[in-house]
Amino acid sequence: MDLSEHLFRRESGRLVAALTRIFGVHNLTLAEDVVQDAFCRALEVWKVRGVPDNPSAWLMAVARNRALDVVRRERTARTFAPELARVLESEWTLVPAVNEAFGLSTIRDEQLRMMFSCCHPRLPEETQVALVLNILCGFGAGEIASAFLAGRAAVEKRLSRGKKALASARRLFDLSNAEFGPRLSAVQRALYLLFNEGYHSASADAAIRVDLCNEAMRLATLLLEAPDARRPDTYALAALMCLQAARLPARFDATGDLTSLLDQDRQRWDRLLIADGLALLDRSASGTILSTYHLEAAISAAHATAPSVGETDWDAVVELYDRLMRLAPSPVVALNRAIAIGERDGPERGLEELRHIADSERLDRYPFYPAAIAEFELRRGRSAVASEHFATAAALARNHAERRFLERRSRECRMPVTEQA
Repeated sequence: MDLSEHLFRRESGRLVAALTRIFGVHNLTLAEDVVQDAFCRALEVWKVRGVPDNPSAWLMAVARNRALDVVRRERTARTFAPELARVLESEWTLVPAVNEAFGLSTIRDEQLRMMFSCCHPRLPEETQVALVLNILCGFGAGEIASAFLAGRAAVEKRLSRGKKALASARRLFDLSNAEFGPRLSAVQRALYLLFNEGYHSASADAAIRVDLCNEAMRLATLLLEAPDARRPDTYALAALMCLQAARLPARFDATGDLTSLLDQDRQRWDRLLIADGLALLDRSASGTILSTYHLEAAISAAHATAPSVGETDWDAVVELYDRLMRLAPSPVVALNRAIAIGERDGPERGLEELRHIADSERLDRYPFYPAAIAEFELRRGRSAVASEHFATAAALARNHAERRFLERRSRECRMPVTEQA
């Protein structure tokens, strides 16, 4: 990702939030147009003069000046933010109001309000995530479509419907509103889905989308800025992201191929992120809330703190999966539980658990189900059977990296032991 793209990712949501405070959410498209203009202006000027020492401040200044121009030109023909209507009418109060909108604390608050507005519980989940990615993270419809295996036209329709819902509200969500709790659950879920798509990408182009993981973590950090969002489940969600992201550097080997958790070089795990994740997990232990984020984060912590696969506390991992199955049962959770049982009790027990997964037909298109069977069959010494299951998994792979990994495992099962060594 080059400098300009990285800057757009980082600054887009902040600029849109500041401009929406001035223009009003019903003029969201105008705010996005001004951000785009500022960015295009930057590309033109920087090509000639070079990138300034503080490109973020440069972009802010351009967007702020453009906002002043827009208000001065259109205040008689267009309505702006209801909260600022009176101060925008007078030249004496216009400039201070616009300057305040671009203050760091104001931008932070407006981004939070935007996040909660995007995650209205009555909006479909996929629309919530699409709005967050588009408005707060600067992702275009094509990128969102690629990330979530949706058609571009479908994503554009979701964004259009979602933005119409925002515009009809006239104001961004008030963080002191009584609906904060239900909205917080929707925000947490959207960020969880965003991170998961980055970590286990279904995109045909990439098995991992680090940019999605980073955006989810950035927004989770922003979420914790809201006093009422500093709940145990929010801390647990942030902990889960840190602990999972710590393993990203080791998910590919030196040749660029995917590696499984069992084969990863743990020296490459990010120790600072692990420490942050464990600290957040400790903070999540206050109160009486026990969420799926707590359990998933605790499982990640068990892996992150184990020196090796053999030294993992598999008893604790299985117990956590048992609790997760009681709280939020699903075939994927059952699959991961079966794998943990196989690691603890041996491949036969693992295979038995895999065979008894309820609704296992929902895993028919999930490559890691036959891959798990293959791993346990290989440990039982049935390499030919394992090779067939790995080949089945490879045929279901969602991207080239997964396919290469599973095809390599299938080939290795057919190699003589001396050649594998």
